[in-house]
Amino acid sequence: MKSVDAHLADILATVRPLAPLELEVEQALGATLAEEVSSPVPLPPFDNSAMDGYAVRAADISEVPVTLPVIDDVAAGSEELRAVGPGHAVRIMTGAPVPAGADAVVPVEWTDGGTVSVRIDRPVQAGNAIRRAGEDVQAGDVVLKAGTLIGAAQLGIIAGVGRRRVLARPRPRVVVISTGAELVEPGGQLAPGQIWDSNSFTLTAAVREAGAEGFRAGSVGDDPAVLLDKLDTHLVLADAIITSGGVSMGAYEPVKEALSPLGTVRFEKVAMQPGMPQGFGVLGDDQVPIFALPGNPVSSFVSFRLFVRPALDKMRGLPGGMPETVTAYVTGPLRSPAGRRSYLRGVLASDGTVSPVHGQGSHQLAALASANALIVVSEDVTEVAGGTEVEVIRL
Repeated sequence: MKSVDAHLADILATVRPLAPLELEVEQALGATLAEEVSSPVPLPPFDNSAMDGYAVRAADISEVPVTLPVIDDVAAGSEELRAVGPGHAVRIMTGAPVPAGADAVVPVEWTDGGTVSVRIDRPVQAGNAIRRAGEDVQAGDVVLKAGTLIGAAQLGIIAGVGRRRVLARPRPRVVVISTGAELVEPGGQLAPGQIWDSNSFTLTAAVREAGAEGFRAGSVGDDPAVLLDKLDTHLVLADAIITSGGVSMGAYEPVKEALSPLGTVRFEKVAMQPGMPQGFGVLGDDQVPIFALPGNPVSSFVSFRLFVRPALDKMRGLPGGMPETVTAYVTGPLRSPAGRRSYLRGVLASDGTVSPVHGQGSHQLAALASANALIVVSEDVTEVAGGTEVEVIRL
């Protein structure tokens, strides 16, 4: 059987980062920068008040209490030039430009809040509550480097330096299809021998959690021709396709029957549990990657975590590789088949222990839903005693 590491290596050698696009700021969340972003101006662009209060000369209030005449008001966004002379105060709002001559702001809470005159009860040092021009960013400074994942804060600084568009690699568009004649849409009535489709919902959600755009295309039965038609329909939209089911060694395996003759998709046994049957390749003139995952729900989910998510990271322009692990002490004994790397479902606790969940079958979706980690047992280990240190993948 092929090793887990070798299968992932083949996948990562095939997929390519998506080409950068000019994205509107509103569309850039979750994309990856393909250029440096710098600021054309200092930030803040002018000295401004950090709070509501009074702009003063600090020397005028070195001895308190003191009462000063209030000669003006200045609000945020004001374009008028104002000044503070000796022995005077200007009422100022948060974000408003500091008047010329003032070197400190007294918070309103330290005063009587007067509008004609103000009694100040506490002295301040020069510079108090003033945000200096350029103290965050100087003009020309690079605020984000190429390769940065755009989250909420990164989106904010892109807008904050005045950019309306940015060059970035978009989130991959991923189409998810389940296969199997036994599948029924949730909410439908089950006939004998049927089950509700969960895989397409699980995998589409996993795609979205991974920072890509997931499109659930529902399920198809066991007819390879129907599957090929559906794939042709979605190839125009997709940057990647995920199927679940139809990849094992038995009869009625529509994914394998449909794709094997194309010669661009390989079906292999990977030395892992769950998820041994795996398929991967490319489709169409655009060489769209397709991940043919096993049909058991836990198998498909684990396969996604190990193989699809790293590939999506690479398509996004991020580092792709094996999921990061942490170490923990397992609370009970574990068993694993020889020659296969096991990914057992567990609950990782804050005290550094991990407990296997009850129900490790590849069909036991409820047990997976109760887990927050995968316990990794290497290929050359068949038994792990309780209290042993193990590697754990956080979910």
